[in-house]
Amino acid sequence: MTKDLLKEHERIDDLQRNGYKIIQDPCRFCFGMDAVLLSGFARADKGDHVIDLGTGTGIIPILMEAKTEASHLIGLEIQEESADMARRSVALNNLESKIEIVTGDIKQAVELFGKSTMDVVTSNPPYMIGQHGLKNPDSEKAIARHEVLCTLEDVVKAAAALLKPGGNFFMVHRPFRLAEIMTCLSNYKLEPKRMRLVYPFVDKEPNMVLIEANRGGRSRLTVEKPLIVYKEQGVYTDEIYEVYGY
Repeated sequence: MTKDLLKEHERIDDLQRNGYKIIQDPCRFCFGMDAVLLSGFARADKGDHVIDLGTGTGIIPILMEAKTEASHLIGLEIQEESADMARRSVALNNLESKIEIVTGDIKQAVELFGKSTMDVVTSNPPYMIGQHGLKNPDSEKAIARHEVLCTLEDVVKAAAALLKPGGNFFMVHRPFRLAEIMTCLSNYKLEPKRMRLVYPFVDKEPNMVLIEANRGGRSRLTVEKPLIVYKEQGVYTDEIYEVYGY
């Protein structure tokens, strides 16, 4: 059964959570630490409806199902090849009754799922703008990393429309765009409530930021203690091992 779910070049990786596994193709695009950290930062209550915008191969819904009691999780992905891989990973873990993978555009998310229907929205969106480092705008990796098919504003706008009043939006992004992120969230009435900067090493600049925003919330932002990834080269800190489930 497992072999039947795999295509050429694909492999199965152990997620170290509930015995779950995920199908990946190293020739295309594999999930990174940012997705794992976002799933560790995000929260969902029992019975919540959760949607992940730009889910790729479905890593965030699968990890969120493992750590929460959300009743239904949706992964929205515009690239059919990635969505197909995500569906096969859901089937591999026998999670079809909990996780739904939908092929579609973030810009049409409200048309697909309805306004104010979600308790939680997560997203690990493309970080890069312009042509910086962009070699092939049609490649899977380019679409995942660069704002080729959607922008930061597209993601925030969709999250704001999908969330119920009081619902929460969780996102991982890059610190160099933090001012733009905060402005965009405010423009769509998503109040930043919690933020955590991620540092590769204790003496380096942060390279990721985790943000929680609330639809219609009051103005009060908690900045959590820094998250340090490595104690030394090749050795994770204890907190990173905990997030990964080791």
